Amino acid sequence: MLDKKSDVHSHILYGVDDGVQTIEESLKILEKLEEIGIKTLWCTPHIMEEIPNETKFLKERFLQLTQAYKGKIQLNLSAEYMIDTLFYKRLSEKDLIAHGELKNQLLVETSYFNPPLNLSQTFKDIYSAGYYPLLAHPERYVYMTEEDYIKLKSDGIRFQLNLLSLKGMYGKVAQKKAEWILSKNFYDQVGSDIHSIHQINPLNDLFKATLSNP
Repeated sequence: MLDKKSDVHSHILYGVDDGVQTIEESLKILEKLEEIGIKTLWCTPHIMEEIPNETKFLKERFLQLTQAYKGKIQLNLSAEYMIDTLFYKRLSEKDLIAHGELKNQLLVETSYFNPPLNLSQTFKDIYSAGYYPLLAHPERYVYMTEEDYIKLKSDGIRFQLNLLSLKGMYGKVAQKKAEWILSKNFYDQVGSDIHSIHQINPLNDLFKATLSNP
């Protein structure tokens, strides 16, 4: 069963991307997630050509958040890497913020509509660098088919479910894909991908109910 007490994908690190913009909202979201029952949370800000967050800056901002937060959720810092030119640069320089308890994963995403060139080779390069690829919200990639998901899983790619996909928040196509991937037990981890306090109510229902059954 997916661990409903861990949120492995969020954008609550304030003022760094298109997610939460103030520390006050970050703290309110953490309070609500604690009430839901979340025990562990990963801050995964975007890193891409359009949002070229530097590792040092993100670590400094994360430290500010952890110093301000007085709750019980275990906070961790990682990043959501768009597979683009900047990602290849950071990968070659080993300038990365790893994901997972063992720090041996990279949370990555692609364009929703078009695959990057040589995606398969990119995953191999990630493995060669000593990481397991964790593909963020695979249900949202329009270009992927059921055959693609089966192939990716056979290649050992880990999948992260966006909970809000199950509520149709990203459209019916993504919802149906999420339900199919979930039915195949292809998901390895689950995240809210929360960007705003306004997403708390539907997440509350999903964390408490949808994933409470094996």
